Amino acid sequence: MPRRALLRVPAAAITIVICVAFTVGVGQEAGLRTPWGEPDLQGLWNSETLTPLERPARWADTPVLTPEEAAAVEEWIASTPGRDDRSMRGTERDVAGAYNELWSPPRDVGLSDRRTGLIIDPPDGRIPPMTPDAQKRTREVNDYLRALLEGTASGPAGSKPSPRRSQSPPMYNIDRMNRSDGPEDRSTMERCFGIQMPVSERGVYRIVQSRGQVGIYVDFGQGQGFQRTIPVDGSSHLPSKIRLLHGDSRGRWDGDALVVTVANLTNKTDFRGARENLRLTERLTRVSRDRIMYRVTVEDPTTWTRPWTFEIAWNREPDRLNRSYESTCHEGNYGLLGMLANTRAAEALHAKGQGPDPATQDNATGGGTGENRSLANFPR
Repeated sequence: MPRRALLRVPAAAITIVICVAFTVGVGQEAGLRTPWGEPDLQGLWNSETLTPLERPARWADTPVLTPEEAAAVEEWIASTPGRDDRSMRGTERDVAGAYNELWSPPRDVGLSDRRTGLIIDPPDGRIPPMTPDAQKRTREVNDYLRALLEGTASGPAGSKPSPRRSQSPPMYNIDRMNRSDGPEDRSTMERCFGIQMPVSERGVYRIVQSRGQVGIYVDFGQGQGFQRTIPVDGSSHLPSKIRLLHGDSRGRWDGDALVVTVANLTNKTDFRGARENLRLTERLTRVSRDRIMYRVTVEDPTTWTRPWTFEIAWNREPDRLNRSYESTCHEGNYGLLGMLANTRAAEALHAKGQGPDPATQDNATGGGTGENRSLANFPR
């Protein structure tokens, strides 16, 4: 289990975890079945991997590496500098990169079954093309964000272009904008609800079962965890007018697999360009005592020209040595106030002729120095 997950220790979660460990033990003694006869998916699972979602173009004809090739790739990635790369020492990007690298996979994580991509359909391992309407939406959002960053967003007729007087975003903002007029100008990650469905990589999961329902606690990234409660009782989805941040999940058993459909998502999350029209079909199959295969079919006819599917292995963590605690995003709760207050203070100083205009500064570009640590950049 990643070290970061061990840092979150709200006292209220401890009793829950102890009870979960006991329940998991009972399920294991029943031979991977629960006491009431259903497939037992319970436990603490880790999906961290170096395998990217899409197969890199350079590996287009190589869906699976040989053991020797995989070992070479993993050794190369582990030996690249990543956060230890100080070539940009003293810059904002250097500082931001050192922090953000903490949330990248540890050096001992490998490729998932030696695969070069998680997508299994289409066969080329790539996300299908976007529809013309989706391309237009994406282009409008990118143009808007770029205009703010460059200080060229249009204001009222005849006025001087200014990011602070620009029009509203073309759709609900989830990204870092180069503006801090209010909370909605900042990214949803900064606002503590940035994780989207589905989690396509690097997650930690605690699964608990009872009759008629399955609970999955998802721990991902920087305090972005959330709890899923999945009815497995034949009930229908909620009316489409009721929208939930992580969607409405309904499950059923198909042999040894738990099949979950997810609908009714909101426009406040974004998965590769899809928002409220996204629909997921998840399939969780425990293929051995220590592994679950998690397969997801992604559908949104308003975003992609066809559905697509990815698959990732969840590997079991030893319960005795690891615990999963509530992942609460407190940093954003306090940090967001600081971002807004700092911008107001900078504006006040600039109005007095002191300091630069905050509207001309870059408050949108994130940091990161580990981009070279990827399968796509392996010196083949």
